Amino acid sequence: MAEKFLQAERYEAHRPHVRAVAYRMLGSLTEADDALQEAWLRASTTDIAEVRNIGGWLTTIVSRVCLNLLRARQARREDDIDGVPQTQGAATVVDPAAEAEMADEVGVALLVVMETLGPAERLTFVLHDLFAVSFDDIAVMLEKTPAAARQLASRARRRVRGTPPPTGHVRQSRKREVVDAFLAATRAGDFEALVALLHPDVVLTADPAVIPSPEPVVILGAHTVAKGAMAAIERAAATGVALLDGECGLLMAQGRGLRLILRFAVQEESGLITEVEVLAERETLAGVEVTAL
Repeated sequence: MAEKFLQAERYEAHRPHVRAVAYRMLGSLTEADDALQEAWLRASTTDIAEVRNIGGWLTTIVSRVCLNLLRARQARREDDIDGVPQTQGAATVVDPAAEAEMADEVGVALLVVMETLGPAERLTFVLHDLFAVSFDDIAVMLEKTPAAARQLASRARRRVRGTPPPTGHVRQSRKREVVDAFLAATRAGDFEALVALLHPDVVLTADPAVIPSPEPVVILGAHTVAKGAMAAIERAAATGVALLDGECGLLMAQGRGLRLILRFAVQEESGLITEVEVLAERETLAGVEVTAL
């Protein structure tokens, strides 16, 4: 019994690290906690007396559990010919605020882009680029050669980071400052700071999926647009800055999927936002190329 208690105590000491690994692989705190529970069940049946690196050993177990979950998720998507999202089974209940906080910490754009990666690419990228696990160790998990693991990481890296726009670097940098300030103001609930970023004649348009209506909604004027923007980003903690088709904007994720995006037009002379476009229609979002910053 004492040995079991000691083993559980050593597991708990490494739990924050392996939970971070699982979350970055799965993009869901619910699934991450389920993966940890399964990993613990596996670990609890093993004599750890001879294990020198408990953290590395637990990371390997959790990674293999996550890889199986990612492969199962991919198989469900392939079987889902009607495009109806699959409901998850019974799982740990996670506070939505905790989920949003973790997503913001990791980077909403990064999580959205990583959903486009295959299971092996995602595991390799997370373990090597985010947690500095060697390609030799990753190769053993994937039953591949270290060279193949290195190639998977390189391919994932290109897809996650994308290629920055070749021109307009200064303009993009200035636009990001404005978009960052816009997000900061909405998060803080600072209405006056938000109004100060908007041109007096700013125009906000929102498609019918954002505000249910027969036609796109058009809002005019800085004060009115600021109120509309506050409403559009009601869960600002789950919103992040990203490149949307090469232009700096905001995206909001819900669960593992993209919920809506905000595009901006910024006047070069004044640095004020002249247009805000809020899009949520699934077909539109599917055609947007997202690159994490």
